[in-house]
Amino acid sequence: MPDGAQPVLAVQDLKTVFRTRGGEVHAVNSVSFDLRPGELLGVVGESGSGKSVTMMSLIGLLPSPPADVRGGTVMFDGQDLLKCSEEDLRSVRGARIGFIFQDPMTSLNPVFSVGYQLMEPLRKHMGMDKAKARRRAQELLELVGIPDAERRLKDFPHQFSGGMRQRVMIAIALACDPKVLIADEPTTALDVTIQAQILELVRDLREKLGMAIVWITHDLGVIAGIADRVMVMYGGQVVEQAPVKELFANPRHPYTRALLKTIPSVRGERDAKLNVIEGQPPILMAEPVACPFRRRCSHAFEHCERENPQRYAVGPGHDAACFWDFDKGGPRDV
Repeated sequence: MPDGAQPVLAVQDLKTVFRTRGGEVHAVNSVSFDLRPGELLGVVGESGSGKSVTMMSLIGLLPSPPADVRGGTVMFDGQDLLKCSEEDLRSVRGARIGFIFQDPMTSLNPVFSVGYQLMEPLRKHMGMDKAKARRRAQELLELVGIPDAERRLKDFPHQFSGGMRQRVMIAIALACDPKVLIADEPTTALDVTIQAQILELVRDLREKLGMAIVWITHDLGVIAGIADRVMVMYGGQVVEQAPVKELFANPRHPYTRALLKTIPSVRGERDAKLNVIEGQPPILMAEPVACPFRRRCSHAFEHCERENPQRYAVGPGHDAACFWDFDKGGPRDV
């Protein structure tokens, strides 16, 4: 991908809240990022950090109420998706932006054959007749590595293994040749052997099709193997963003450093205790006015209580939202 390429997706100051009986939960707080053509952006963070809610907010997948996308812009193909009507969004979802969900068994309709579910977006978005859609559906199953594809079009989701169902979900997401593919923890429920096969499949498809991919996960090991760039989320906001090699070699946010320390080492002592991040994630019942990680951070000082840090440039293509300067070994000049 050439430097300076125009982003295929540009998100600026995205905010999403959930209205509950106990008050408003500020789930996404001023999230900004770009996705470039052909790039794989890894999005990491612990459960509740806002990864999935951010991506579902982009294309109107959250039920409203209780969800309310409060602000920001999501520029895609020259239009702001947050200002699109539901009808316009339906023409984007599944056609120009594909989405792979975490659990294929709940995402696939159990009463329709896999062939029908593959053919539906082809007929709706691509205007194909039944015969052409069926041929394309067979090609898609072959593309994602499902053997005897013609016969398996007649099968129902329960007749596929977990790994094969996830391949079907990938085929559906790819059906209309989307510019962007969003994968929401698609390998979490799979065993490590099947997970490796799915990751290899995604690498191959990306090389063949050249689409941009957002890969949401809590597994930094997965990100290390497939991503170009990594976005780390905590407390509903982006706390660090960097090229993948740079992030692993030179993490500049205390939360990223703590996450990396939790990865078990195969060279570690057999009885060695696994590292954990002490404390609890923040309760997001109010918009953050201080650093959300301050209560769990060994580098926190008084300024962290008074202001929520913006993202500072700490290297080429690398920024971190932290008042601590690891180069100085002390507070940043603010």
